[in-house]
Amino acid sequence: MLADKLSPFHVILASGSPRRQQLLGDMGISFTLLSNAVDESYPPNLMGEAIPAYLAKKKAAALLKQLKVNDILITADTVVWHKDTSLEKPANQNEARAMLSALSGDWHEVITAICITYQGKHRIISDNTRVKFASLTAEEIDFYIERYKPYDKAGSYGIQEWLGLIGIEEISGSYTNVVGLPTQKLYKTLRAMVIA
Repeated sequence: MLADKLSPFHVILASGSPRRQQLLGDMGISFTLLSNAVDESYPPNLMGEAIPAYLAKKKAAALLKQLKVNDILITADTVVWHKDTSLEKPANQNEARAMLSALSGDWHEVITAICITYQGKHRIISDNTRVKFASLTAEEIDFYIERYKPYDKAGSYGIQEWLGLIGIEEISGSYTNVVGLPTQKLYKTLRAMVIA
């Protein structure tokens, strides 16, 4: 099993996301949590998948000097991509309302990139899931924002929360990718690394 193969290594997850922490733990992987406050700005010319890939690598680069020989560092970033625009974490209630109103009744993409850093080398993997919201009422949007305060979530929503349960009509691709960590791709990549 992967957990046994990883035993000679020290896996580090640099993420403040409780959802990523739970998913990695649920995969049976023992890891150490590391705080990683990084400026999440990126060049304005980046589009789609390039944005989370850039940010995941940026988060890893900030910790590179702290890593030891047997450390495997995992960093990640997720963006919601809608009509050629990246919907990031909302700064306030008005931004959250505007994002959810834009997503209502339409398809969008959730793109997560993971940077796996080992012995000074970065490996980027990413996943893209298409998600379609039903038409949401203003009351539903306001209820969700007031009750769940989705200010730490790209696109202003969590698929595992109330709005995801009542509002998502279709999903094409990995569910865990929308939560914030494409677990199947991560598992496959880590397995290939430690078996090689």
